[in-house]
Amino acid sequence: MPRQARLDAPGVLHHIMIRGIERRKIFINDRDREDFLARLSKLLPQTETACYAWVFLSNHAHFLFRTGLIPLSSLMRRLLTGYAVSFNRRHKRRGQLFQNRYKSIVCQEDAYLKELVRYIHLNPVRAGIVPGMKELNKYPYSGHSALVRRHERPWQDVSYVLGYFGKTVGRARKAYVDFAEGGIAQGRREDLTGGGLIRSMGGWADVKDLKRHGNEHVMSDERILGDSSFVENLLAQADERYERRYELKRLGYDADRIVERVAEIYEMDPRDILSKGKQQQKVKARSLFCFWAVKELGLSLRELARRLELSPPAVGYSVERGEALARENGYRLIK
Repeated sequence: MPRQARLDAPGVLHHIMIRGIERRKIFINDRDREDFLARLSKLLPQTETACYAWVFLSNHAHFLFRTGLIPLSSLMRRLLTGYAVSFNRRHKRRGQLFQNRYKSIVCQEDAYLKELVRYIHLNPVRAGIVPGMKELNKYPYSGHSALVRRHERPWQDVSYVLGYFGKTVGRARKAYVDFAEGGIAQGRREDLTGGGLIRSMGGWADVKDLKRHGNEHVMSDERILGDSSFVENLLAQADERYERRYELKRLGYDADRIVERVAEIYEMDPRDILSKGKQQQKVKARSLFCFWAVKELGLSLRELARRLELSPPAVGYSVERGEALARENGYRLIK
């Protein structure tokens, strides 16, 4: 079965899970963990991504992010690629560190933000890394310690989360701790990490109840954590983007047509855009081409990398530059 496209847009809440390939460790020691934290502290502000919860375990990690103007895929590519290179160099290893794709679930905020913050932060307790709440308060590799003010993480949005628990910081913090402690007995929550209909409805009990009442039509999607109307609205927005791609193809827009449009903007020979070189004008033109090819036509980084004789990460950076150029200058693919 082909992989489904990721769902993303500015302001969307995502539960992110990363795992080591073949369940191998992605954190061997505290130096690894501090390296990853340093990258988060740099990349989250740069990409205007809000972080509400996070935790590191030996072979996987969880995050609760809200995307800014920079797509989640750009953040994760930079974060994971940079860390993997550093990890391999540090531990004198080669090869892939993470599973092929990080897992991303779009979440309905009102119904799930508090539950996800608690679930993510209790991972060290469930895994036996710490025995209970007292030790979790001091555990430095979970966002819980920032919420209880044991560690300062300027890139973690503590105020936003505590705002869900009370109007004053002191009361909100106490309410949060009580809420978190109440989740220990719940154990692993398949409804927060599982898939499809069961997760979208909140568990088997709700699904069975609907079926008893003869309601078989419930909108669900394994990429989304939310009620039926939330799922339906999100998928409708995604369909608009897909329809845009089909419309462009119907109008005859392919990679070559995009090259022609970019050449028109920069007053260049189309052949120069795809040729090698680091002249400033050429770099800008190639970046705009990469942005439109990926975002408008849906071409893959790997496909463009072959065409431009670049690495996929290099194409990814070009996409980001091209997006900034288009936004700053008001460039449009269709005049």
